[in-house]
Amino acid sequence: MPIAVPSRNALAFLLAALAMFGPFCIDAIFPAFPAIARQFDATPLAMQQTISVYLLAYAALSLLIGALSDAWGRRVVILGGIGVFLIASAGCAVAQSMPELLAFRALQGTSAGIGLIVGRALIRDVFEGPEAQKLMSMISMIFGLAPALAPVVGAWIVKWGGWHALFWALTVFAVALLTLCWFVLPETHARERRVPLSPRSLFTGYRVILSSEQFLPLALAITCNFGGLFVYIAGAPAFVLGILKLQPDQFYWLFVPAISGLVLGAMLAGRLAGRVSARKVLGAGYAIMGSAALAGLIVAWLVVPSRVPWAVLPLAFAAIGINLISPTLNLLVLDLFPLRRGAASSVQGFITLTFNAMLAGLLSPWLADSAMHLAVASAVLFAGGLAAWRWYRAIAKRAPPAGVIERELLTGG
Repeated sequence: MPIAVPSRNALAFLLAALAMFGPFCIDAIFPAFPAIARQFDATPLAMQQTISVYLLAYAALSLLIGALSDAWGRRVVILGGIGVFLIASAGCAVAQSMPELLAFRALQGTSAGIGLIVGRALIRDVFEGPEAQKLMSMISMIFGLAPALAPVVGAWIVKWGGWHALFWALTVFAVALLTLCWFVLPETHARERRVPLSPRSLFTGYRVILSSEQFLPLALAITCNFGGLFVYIAGAPAFVLGILKLQPDQFYWLFVPAISGLVLGAMLAGRLAGRVSARKVLGAGYAIMGSAALAGLIVAWLVVPSRVPWAVLPLAFAAIGINLISPTLNLLVLDLFPLRRGAASSVQGFITLTFNAMLAGLLSPWLADSAMHLAVASAVLFAGGLAAWRWYRAIAKRAPPAGVIERELLTGG
């Protein structure tokens, strides 16, 4: 019996909205840093932990989220996750101390990956080939608006109602999203395809995924590609306020160019799906990222670091390359494990998020002290993504193709 789903455009907007609250919560809090630090007498390092505890919880629970959706279905897991996010956001709004705020930020993080991780599996449940690529690209395009809007909206809300109002706004957004999903979101994972949940089946699934020769290089490619941009996002307060010498309401100088690039890259990926071979798209994406990394190094060396827009233009071009190839890489991961797509999305998300949490909590405070440090770190990560992609290609040439996209890559079709 065919699955009743909304139109492709309607489903894209719904899944993008689900995926948005995760990254939105990372960036929206940046303009509130000074106000929170004053109220709780928090150090810059303590404030940075509002990002790292969020990402660590996001990463830890991402391992379980996909497996739960494989066992219980996509819909119930998404609805439950939004409910947890709603409670956590309200908790942040009423927090009376820094430890309380960090605890509720961690609870936010546990549910932040619901939309993105389960949404990817949901797409692959009902679409394949170019159709899946187009929908994944459409979601990436809409989803890319969240980090661009977050610091701008966050600054406006904080200026209007204080930092508590920011978390009340997120609570209202969660209520609206929960209501919409209750009435519109379909269940796409049929009961006969579900994998029973138990510690044994869970660890068996993880072992199967991690033992795949092709999985690790794909996961590393995705992680390094986005890491080259996230190193700037994680260090946004120091980069925008310290290096660029801008004001708390001027975070848009970083986020608008970067996210505009992500949106443009996703649009291009959707337009090219089914028209240009995946291998050519991947090659073009890495060429763009490499050129942007070189431009970033030149700008950091020759141009006054605080001069905009030159300091941020390389990020816009790098972002185009990232999202030009991201849909293909994500679909390759899902196609490796047709019965465990949720678990595969979870493990890949865990690897990426754990690395991002390390960037935010450990490396970012050191890297964000100069434009050159950030440019070098970004270039190294983009190079790592290319190396991981070439590693995957070498393995895939001698392995049986797992799906439509992989067959196209190997045959050059």
